[in-house]
Amino acid sequence: MYNRVCAACHAGQLPTAPERGDQAAWAPRLAQGMDTLVQHVTQGFKAMPPRGLCMECRAEDYQAIIILMSE
Repeated sequence: MYNRVCAACHAGQLPTAPERGDQAAWAPRLAQGMDTLVQHVTQGFKAMPPRGLCMECRAEDYQAIIILMSE
């Protein structure tokens, strides 16, 4: 799912999207709490489009991907 949907922005193509594995960029985001981050993905936030353009993703999918990207 990450490769198919998220990597389009989170693999360095969009400067404002924190890259996978960039713990310094993810730390302040994670400090907001997982519920807030999942809400940002679901509703859209700044340059993040609603649902991250993954219409079949569930909240659990987003949470797993956020954890993957932040490690």
